Amino acid sequence: MLALSIACTAAAAVWAYLVLGHGRYWRAGEWLPAPRARLPRPLPPRCAGEPSSWPDVVAVVPARNEAAMLPATLPTLVGQDYPGALTVILVDDCSSDGTAEVATRLAAGPARPGRAGRAVRVIAGVPPPRGPAGRWAGKVWAMAQGLAAAGLPPAAAAGDRSAGPGYVLFTDADIAWGAGTLRALVCAAEGDDRDLVSQMALLRTATRWERVVVPAFVYFFAQLYPFRRVNAPGSRTAAAAGGCMLVRRGALDASGGLAPISSARIDDVALGRMIKRQRGRCWLGLSTSVVSVRPYPRVADLWQMVSRSAYIQLNYSPWLLAATIAGLLFIYALPPAGAIIGLAAGPATAPAALTLGAGLAGWALMSLTYVPMLRLYRLSPLRAPGLPLIAMLYAAMTVDSARRHYAGRGAEWKGRTDRARLRCAPWQRDRERAARDGRSGIGWRAWAMVRGSTAAGYGEKISGV
Repeated sequence: MLALSIACTAAAAVWAYLVLGHGRYWRAGEWLPAPRARLPRPLPPRCAGEPSSWPDVVAVVPARNEAAMLPATLPTLVGQDYPGALTVILVDDCSSDGTAEVATRLAAGPARPGRAGRAVRVIAGVPPPRGPAGRWAGKVWAMAQGLAAAGLPPAAAAGDRSAGPGYVLFTDADIAWGAGTLRALVCAAEGDDRDLVSQMALLRTATRWERVVVPAFVYFFAQLYPFRRVNAPGSRTAAAAGGCMLVRRGALDASGGLAPISSARIDDVALGRMIKRQRGRCWLGLSTSVVSVRPYPRVADLWQMVSRSAYIQLNYSPWLLAATIAGLLFIYALPPAGAIIGLAAGPATAPAALTLGAGLAGWALMSLTYVPMLRLYRLSPLRAPGLPLIAMLYAAMTVDSARRHYAGRGAEWKGRTDRARLRCAPWQRDRERAARDGRSGIGWRAWAMVRGSTAAGYGEKISGV
């Protein structure tokens, strides 16, 4: 009992540090103000005025088998209330469900009033190349092809800022946008001189298991990468949220495009680190106007969402895996276990009383830190004491992520793994062969830029909106 009381006291001390000294990750307090006409609260002084001229924005949307998502998301992106020019480039990442056809049909829809200066391009992507430049992760390669279609080489000479002003918005095909979101992102980037502005999408919580797993997913991400530290210019903590990443074009030119993160499976965190390594200023926060519409109706779907990247986050290290599981048990399981054991033993002895008190204190602090995230998702704070059980569920997902990796199924997502080549339909394989021969294809143009050469001509479908 004495050893347990000491361990529980140490766990309570860890929670005291997490509450007071870990970047206030639990407060869910990092938000972008919307433009003045869109929100009743005033803008902070550094973003009090909108830009005198709005920079052009190119939105890059990698899409792999997203035909079901696009009708709910693509129109919200194209229809942004943004005064500047907006071009949306959707990269069909070797889909087999008609994603390109759906996107083209949506792009050719009737023009929206007040939405001049809009264009949608649907690009037929090709599989990632292999060669001297190394192996590209599938999503990052699709992003690079979108940059190439926008006239931005994925690997320009470092320090070359000839591309001029403007921004690139990286987003996902399952993200729906509030009308003024892009306007607020650009205003924040311009007003506070940020090279990267990113917002964590509000994930769906329609089913019972979504309500259990999703808020904890965002909570653990914020605990791992405290947003206030990400946003501090002098801090080494770097991260971003892949569903919404507005990047200054000059920052991409300075880093050589996406080539430095070509093999990254967790592209958003890698992009944040890349920007910070070149002394760029980043901002990461929460949002209710950037919304993921992707459903996770079964616990198996949520399990797949977490386990596909958990072991990647640990850099495929068995030692980090063991340390992570031990840490989860110590921080999340020990306080409630100590409280229950201490209560069962009764306060007859000092160690039993200390075990009970320290266990309850750690459990209470843990629960209190979870309440703001539950409020964000409009869930009852009575769910907060169940966080230890959710943490153990995440521990099991992390172990399963390692098992999948060693079974050759790591980062499995829509037929792609971190060890297998991307599977494509026959017509897409023909395009890949043409790209290898140097005849055509946006993928070949991007690959040629990586190699430092040039190639002309690529196929795309363009529709004005």
